[in-house]
Amino acid sequence: MSSAPPADSPPEADRPPKRIGMLVAIAVTIVLLDLVTKIVMVSWLADGERVPLIGDLVSFTLIRNPGAAFSFATGMTWVLTLIAVAVVIGIARFARRLRSKGWALALGLVLGGALGNLLDRFFRGPGPLQGHVVDFVSVGWFPVFNVADSAITVGGVLLVLLALLGRDLDGTRAGAHEDEKDPA
Repeated sequence: MSSAPPADSPPEADRPPKRIGMLVAIAVTIVLLDLVTKIVMVSWLADGERVPLIGDLVSFTLIRNPGAAFSFATGMTWVLTLIAVAVVIGIARFARRLRSKGWALALGLVLGGALGNLLDRFFRGPGPLQGHVVDFVSVGWFPVFNVADSAITVGGVLLVLLALLGRDLDGTRAGAHEDEKDPA
């Protein structure tokens, strides 16, 4: 017994293709970039070491962060791990309906960033679910961050922008008529 699409939805042939592959490719790219940059920085710098790149404005500074951004929840590393796992599961559930390139990009960035930092939480010291995240990019007064953090931030901004523009996961505009489909 198959379920038919709702009467107001366009036929499958008229809908944009699913974007799961795009989401996965972006997420894998972010995870690999994050992992490689962390391995390089940990092998190159000592904890707390700072290497200026552009005067005092931009530098590499190796820190191991037990908390979230701005050192929030430093004693709650296991909670942050569970939140990251929930984000990964949530994105996996949304991926089935994903037909928008914009949403695939945004969710791929968030997924890759969450997985990148989750790897640290599981496999770095002091132990599983309590591992400290490796951060190494320092810009001005801003907290030290990494590739995963950057991907999560950019992806989050894109998600807000897509929502404000009324873009849906399925590649249409929210509330748009069938003849106003938008492939973004």
